[in-house]
Amino acid sequence: VMFTLRTLQRNKTVKYGVPMLLLIVGGSFGLREFTQIRYDAQKIKKRLDPSLEAKVDSQKQSVMLEEEYEKLKEVKIDEWKNIRGPRPWEDSKEYQEEQRRSRTRTSVE
Repeated sequence: VMFTLRTLQRNKTVKYGVPMLLLIVGGSFGLREFTQIRYDAQKIKKRLDPSLEAKVDSQKQSVMLEEEYEKLKEVKIDEWKNIRGPRPWEDSKEYQEEQRRSRTRTSVE
């Protein structure tokens, strides 16, 4: 019994191979558990808010379309004014002030 134990301790396969195999197999099971935790956490984070969920769900989508149609019926399409935004090389605050001044001039006249 003592002879076989001492022989096994000297054997390179038992000394290096078995721990290596245990590490590989054990690591595989450990990684599986950690990745499962990761995917479960992502599922919890990715729960949709009701408005987005309605866009995805076809039954709720028809209700949302009707609501949007009602909103669009209230909008006055003929009464709008095209307002140009500032160019990249223009100062936006200065341009906004100029727009406000020109709007007040046209509303006064």
